[in-house]
Amino acid sequence: MNFTGKVLITDDEPHIRKFVGLVVKRLGHPVILEAANGQEAFELYQRERPDLVLMDVNMPVLDGVEALTRIKQFDPEALVVMLTSLANRQTVETCARLGALDYLRKDIPRDEMITQLSHLIQDCFGLEDKPHPAPVAHS
Repeated sequence: MNFTGKVLITDDEPHIRKFVGLVVKRLGHPVILEAANGQEAFELYQRERPDLVLMDVNMPVLDGVEALTRIKQFDPEALVVMLTSLANRQTVETCARLGALDYLRKDIPRDEMITQLSHLIQDCFGLEDKPHPAPVAHS
């Protein structure tokens, strides 16, 4: 797959943003944007209009559910995937009703996240489903 779109990764934990960014980079050569809370995500979305948003549910300042609501009001066509380690049915249903494209658990194994994001990007953007190999470190 050679996904080259803009992806906004929103999570209040920097190591999660880094991890998800590395997973997304396995799918091509995307431009990665980062936000630490829902307010930053909404403002960055308005400026940058990313192709895909990966957003944590539980964050300070503005949570993912409210940020999803604002992004979808601003752009009803926005593609937003919710990320969480606490997947309760009510939250999943609320996010789906508000227009979230999908829901990914942050605590799944890396290869499973790559596969799920690969299928999602293929479905949304019509790209071939073949993740890039991991980069080789040069000494």
